[in-house]
Amino acid sequence: MRSFLLLCLSLYIVSAKHEIYDGYVVYEVYPNNVDEIQLLNDVVNELELDVWTYANLVKPGAIFVSEPKKVPFENAMKSAGIPCKATIQNIRELLELEDQQLAAATTSTRNLGSRLSLNQIYTFAQVTEYLADIARRFPRVTRLVNGGNSVQGRPIQYLEISTTGIQNSRKPIIMLQSLLHAREWVTLPPSLYAIHKLVVDVTESDLLNNYDWIVMPVANPDGYEWSRTNARFWRKNRRTGLMAGNICLGVDLNRNFNVNWGTASSSSVCSDTFHGRGAHSEPETQAVVNVLNRYRGRVAMYIDLHSAGSMILYGWGNGTLVPNALSLNLGGTRMAQAIDAVKWAQKPNYRVGNIVAILRYTASGGSSDFAQAIGIPFSYTYELPARLSSTGTNVFLVDPNFIRQAAIETWAGIVAGARHILNQI
Repeated sequence: MRSFLLLCLSLYIVSAKHEIYDGYVVYEVYPNNVDEIQLLNDVVNELELDVWTYANLVKPGAIFVSEPKKVPFENAMKSAGIPCKATIQNIRELLELEDQQLAAATTSTRNLGSRLSLNQIYTFAQVTEYLADIARRFPRVTRLVNGGNSVQGRPIQYLEISTTGIQNSRKPIIMLQSLLHAREWVTLPPSLYAIHKLVVDVTESDLLNNYDWIVMPVANPDGYEWSRTNARFWRKNRRTGLMAGNICLGVDLNRNFNVNWGTASSSSVCSDTFHGRGAHSEPETQAVVNVLNRYRGRVAMYIDLHSAGSMILYGWGNGTLVPNALSLNLGGTRMAQAIDAVKWAQKPNYRVGNIVAILRYTASGGSSDFAQAIGIPFSYTYELPARLSSTGTNVFLVDPNFIRQAAIETWAGIVAGARHILNQI
């Protein structure tokens, strides 16, 4: 009887957690030209809507719209002559399904030698325990570093992985990070898998011989935990005090870096792309910046993992091409080809290009742009594939069956990139 009551209680808590999304709808939007794309982006900014994927001339956009904003959004699209349709009418049902699927996968877990499986999404506490365990078990090649504390005091940790104690100044570094945007859960397993392949199951020894590595699996710990416990689609960090009564809070960390800061982002606290009160205002941003500055001149490649869309992007976010765009494009193409060679057939091939050329919108204050600006020659943003289903593209929801595949194919891309750029730096 007690077990039955606990089960009922847990199901109630899970269901209640998603009540905030009652009435939300996902619209697919089909602009026909560049002018309509700009009109759509203007409406999104005016109504402060949550963009899951930006529309371009190749694919529709996916816009997450709350109940009070559905009519204004539909009217705006009708007035602009932009076709749209609601593809997900009840997102709460899909959230509850994700909970059930992830819970079922967790109960059937068989741990790897790294003590992490690749069929579930781990909590921040579990990731912290894993990093500590790796550092404890492999002290000759790993060092666990606390890069600072988040707004709410959680450690922002990363592993330094090196056969030479990361002291050889002539040895280039590759930095990998994930979960700068809290809700992009599928980016976590590739970071953990990279650690596994560099430390536990080393099948590409040349990557350790030729490079040192820095891996930061949870760049936004507060936002990540909030997305797990309270609001699944939370994107920002958990900065408070930005508005009276904390009606809206949080800073988009990928608009907070000091590169064209504030020029193509939002000054509204309530926006999901709010850039903060100033460049590098957030401790999470500062943690990334400090690592990059500490090893400035040695970091050869920087990869910031995001979702979704099957893309490898490079700067600048204002649409101007970086001076070494040709080299970046070639390196990105090598990575995309390696991923496409092992990806699931139903997933789209990766596209490679400048952020604006691919996404058709501008963005400022991004981490990969900042890395490029301080002299890191190969700086990329990965956009991992979205979940596909009969209801449309469920951009941030995680399919437990895809977790391992996401890790494997992303690692294939990283390996190809590392090997390609060795002769370019």
